[in-house]
Amino acid sequence: MEIYLRGAAVGLAYLAPIGLQNLFVIHSAIFHPRRRAMAVAAIVIFFDVTLALASFLGAGALLDVLPGIRKAVLLIGGHVLMLMGFKLLKAKVAERGEENSAKASLWKSAVAAFVVSWMNPQAIIDATILLGAARASVPPGTDWLFMSGMATASCLWFTCLTLLVSLLGDRFTPRVLRWVNIVCGVCLFIYGASLCFTAAGEMFG
Repeated sequence: MEIYLRGAAVGLAYLAPIGLQNLFVIHSAIFHPRRRAMAVAAIVIFFDVTLALASFLGAGALLDVLPGIRKAVLLIGGHVLMLMGFKLLKAKVAERGEENSAKASLWKSAVAAFVVSWMNPQAIIDATILLGAARASVPPGTDWLFMSGMATASCLWFTCLTLLVSLLGDRFTPRVLRWVNIVCGVCLFIYGASLCFTAAGEMFG
């Protein structure tokens, strides 16, 4: 039980800082009906747990060993994030809960969730450092308990975050929603651009 709780605590510490995944889930909860937002949260949970598992096993080390893959991930992820940010900046705000995202199918949301999770080399490396250190302190044979705690933390975090924002969503006016789009769009665009600049620096530096 102690190992499970330790995994849950590490999971919360890993998820709590505002990052791309949290930004994505918050945006989804604001602009989508609750059922759709919960579906998106479930997809994010899946990618988050698989990323944590891969990081636990050393995915960050793989990116360091194969710099070509790292550069490709940086470039592709950076461009996709910039495109997502640009689309948010241009998006027209409809009434909350309207499926103005009928254009944005659940499949597109799944692709976006994959991008903000798995196309972020820095997140993979940070998670590898955090989980690699934690793994060294986990007794042999209890890895599954630790990762179960991590998975539980991910489920609780993203589910509660989605429900909380969704419940408060009626307070968001169209003007506020427009600013949410602008802030999220700028964050995505700047972060995507930083990934591209990093890749360019590694290629030509």
